[in-house]
Amino acid sequence: MPEVVISPEQQKKIEFKKNMIIYLAMAVFFVLVGWLMPAEVEDFGILTVIPAAFLLFYIFYTKRILEALTLGAILGYVMKYKLGFFEPLSGELLEIMMNEDIAWLFIVCGLMGSIIALIEKSGGAFAFGEWVVRKAKTRRNTLLWTWLLGVIIFIDDYLNCLTVGSSMTRATDKHKVSREFLAYIVDSTAAPVCVLIPVSTWALFIGSLMEQNGLAPDGEGLIHFIKTIPFNFYGWIAAFIVPLVILGIIPVFGPMKKAEQRAQETGVLAPPGSEKIDMKAGEIVQIPDKPNIWNFLLPILVLVGATVYFEFDMQLGVLTTLGFLFVFYIARAVVSPEEFADYVILGIKNMLFPLVMVILAYWFAAACEEIGFINYAIDVGRQFMTPQLLPLVIFLIFGTTEFIMGISWGMYVIALPIVIPLSIALGSNPYVAVAAVCSAGVWGSHICFYSDATILTSAATGCDNFRHAVTQLPFGLLGAALTAIAFLITGYVMV
Repeated sequence: MPEVVISPEQQKKIEFKKNMIIYLAMAVFFVLVGWLMPAEVEDFGILTVIPAAFLLFYIFYTKRILEALTLGAILGYVMKYKLGFFEPLSGELLEIMMNEDIAWLFIVCGLMGSIIALIEKSGGAFAFGEWVVRKAKTRRNTLLWTWLLGVIIFIDDYLNCLTVGSSMTRATDKHKVSREFLAYIVDSTAAPVCVLIPVSTWALFIGSLMEQNGLAPDGEGLIHFIKTIPFNFYGWIAAFIVPLVILGIIPVFGPMKKAEQRAQETGVLAPPGSEKIDMKAGEIVQIPDKPNIWNFLLPILVLVGATVYFEFDMQLGVLTTLGFLFVFYIARAVVSPEEFADYVILGIKNMLFPLVMVILAYWFAAACEEIGFINYAIDVGRQFMTPQLLPLVIFLIFGTTEFIMGISWGMYVIALPIVIPLSIALGSNPYVAVAAVCSAGVWGSHICFYSDATILTSAATGCDNFRHAVTQLPFGLLGAALTAIAFLITGYVMV
């Protein structure tokens, strides 16, 4: 029987019809869900998980996260507002764009993209990569250097993942390290390390929430945050699993093993589709004849130093670093003033796709809040809240909600006003309870497909964020299982 050959035009028509059927089916599903939902949000109960279930199914079926977040948000608003969903949906998007946190994110991450583009242009990143290759020499040592650099840059997780991810790609590429494995190392030394250090943006934020919720006197939030550090089990475990994997004590397994085999056997380091999120995709940078490592080290030192000097204000740190780069690079004829401006804009442009994805994640999280998803999760968890089980229940509930919603620090704002008085009322150790919330936030963000940590790490390492999340997930679940055991034991010991 002769083989049937389908032309590209026919293939496009087939794909078009298939997509039309899928989206028509989804439209019918959305209408049915809106029509059948109870009138009051308080009566939704387990139905509040519908958007989350739809989101995860769509992501795994299509591997398309932008569309999944958009459709998930629409579904949530249809559930609450029925056919009148469009106006509140639009209003929420406008409110998100006007949110101070989103504005801060655009300024900091956009200008971090500019700093990285300028460092690349100067040849500083190339010189640093070459220096690491000379010092590390072997694949294993290069990966350990990556881990160590991630541990050292503990001031902020954004600063960490964008700096380490962008600077180590060249060194790890020479040893055929898959971008998935690089992204895993970078992501596991960002938030997991920041939550363990009392001089980080995370410590300042959580300490301030402890003050606001009566667990620490005014001005003593950091002192009381330090009491939670020994119990931030996921941070400790996630950070220290990495060197065990690098050294082969814990074998590479699951999807990560296939990614490493692809990189070693074919030389294809990045998974398909990575160019969409890669902040350096399409750039052709002319490396100077004598690349200078100080073009990399001095800007990073200024960035870290300025952030600390301005009381961990990343925005002021980034702006100070850009001012330093203008003087430092132009005075040494590394770039002209016109080139400096061009690369500032190029860096911001390179960050637009990741930032759009973060906005959509906030949009989806807002939809989940509208239908009472967090309240439902807490109500379910209350059935198991004894003084002994409280830390474990807190970790599982808020870790799951963070994985579904991807709201990072927003989850801490919601959880701590609930957890602190609840732990005191039950006679459980409140510092262990706060640590359980901290661990939950880091774990949920670590394995979420669309959290800010996943997106920015993917952008910096040039790895498709779906593949980054899928390959990292087994290691995140391993860390979560060990963390759950630790909280279970601690809950009984500390009561």
